[in-house]
Amino acid sequence: MNSTKPFEQTNTIIDSMTKDAEQALGSLKTNTSAAIDGLSTNLNHLNEQAAPLLHSATEQASALAHRGVDAMRNGSVHLRESAQRASEGTVSYIKGEPVKAMLIAAATGATLMGLLSLMTSSRNRP
Repeated sequence: MNSTKPFEQTNTIIDSMTKDAEQALGSLKTNTSAAIDGLSTNLNHLNEQAAPLLHSATEQASALAHRGVDAMRNGSVHLRESAQRASEGTVSYIKGEPVKAMLIAAATGATLMGLLSLMTSSRNRP
């Protein structure tokens, strides 16, 4: 009978340790689950806060892009109108003062050729 008593004590200790390990594992599972739930809640909260901000930023960027396109379109229209007026004015001036217009064109051409000649000759010098 004495020989079974150590086995019973060993089994009791093993059973107790197994029960403690199972309780620790259950507690770990519960705490892990609670931590994951908390993280999930925090992520959902952050997502709810970030979504409107991202939507607003997207709308602002889109509006800014549209304003830029509109400004470029208006600028090109004004530039085209100014070029058209300058062209019409030049044609009118040439029709009204053909000799004077030719002398101005010749003087402008000669001046440009002189500047071009100076620039090329100064580049060729050491």
